[in-house]
Amino acid sequence: MLRTGFSPFFRISRFALVCSLYALALSGCEKDDICVDGDTPLLIIKFYDNENPDNTKNVNRLRVLGLGEDDPVDTFSDRTTLDSIAIPLRPGETQTTFILILDSEDDDEDEMEIGNRDTVRFDYATREVFISRACGFVAQYEDLESELQEGSENWIQNIEVENAFVQNLDSTHVSIFH
Repeated sequence: MLRTGFSPFFRISRFALVCSLYALALSGCEKDDICVDGDTPLLIIKFYDNENPDNTKNVNRLRVLGLGEDDPVDTFSDRTTLDSIAIPLRPGETQTTFILILDSEDDDEDEMEIGNRDTVRFDYATREVFISRACGFVAQYEDLESELQEGSENWIQNIEVENAFVQNLDSTHVSIFH
């Protein structure tokens, strides 16, 4: 008698083959195919009371502009009152300059911005660090230094670099006293 169907052994081995191919395809995926830790860190600045240096102090209606930029930094709400901010450094450069404006507002008559402007420059060395295949490289900054451009009406009194190695968002990098 001639059988035309497949034997049960053939069905089981075909099922095992399909399962093996499926498992092999899944094993090609790595858990780091989704980037979770791949952001270049921001510079954390905390503002303190110059007369009482242990106490934080809010900056009223703060606006931060990158030197030569028309739009404010977008890592925090513009013209808000804050005691700390996180701002980006330029990874392809060795320095980034910001204009920090206290009591920023628009003058409707002259279409100019009013407020007390201070210019701060940050110098640093950039180091690229490989995170994973999915994330690629991120920039980290080391040897951070700061310089306040002196003016007759500076609202910033002093700047101290607390952590010269910017590799995460866990701690304050710079303290500004006003």
